[in-house]
Amino acid sequence: MIVVIQRVSEASVEINHKITTAIKQGLLLLVGIEESDTSSDISWLSKKIINLRIFDDNKGVMNKSVLEVEGSILVVSQFTLHASTIKGNRPSYSKAAHPKISLPLYNDFVLYLENIFGKKVSTGKFGADMNVKLVNDGPVTIIIDSKDRK
Repeated sequence: MIVVIQRVSEASVEINHKITTAIKQGLLLLVGIEESDTSSDISWLSKKIINLRIFDDNKGVMNKSVLEVEGSILVVSQFTLHASTIKGNRPSYSKAAHPKISLPLYNDFVLYLENIFGKKVSTGKFGADMNVKLVNDGPVTIIIDSKDRK
């Protein structure tokens, strides 16, 4: 799994010109799932994300987690994170998992995050054409690939 983590002061998802979900301060997570991903990837990433100290403390140092600032989380599926651009100019998405595999893993990821976060996690709509709007705070953007943990 690849997750692009963006610290935001606000973020929203719009589908068919209607805002379907929105958060204030917190994290926007863009999630790409590949065929080889498992519950182990979900567990490791979720714990890493929840505890990432990327919010400022009272001295202006990134030393607090989303839990500590009582922020929100918005999760959006994004298969294009697994794009391969090695050959030609048209990206290949062959590493991205088919929805039969990725949808259950996406749902499990959201549920696992909610369990350790202790509150509801907002989501986009899996597979939908979405407009994701955000104000990146910092800007702070971090990319984590669960395959790099070993």
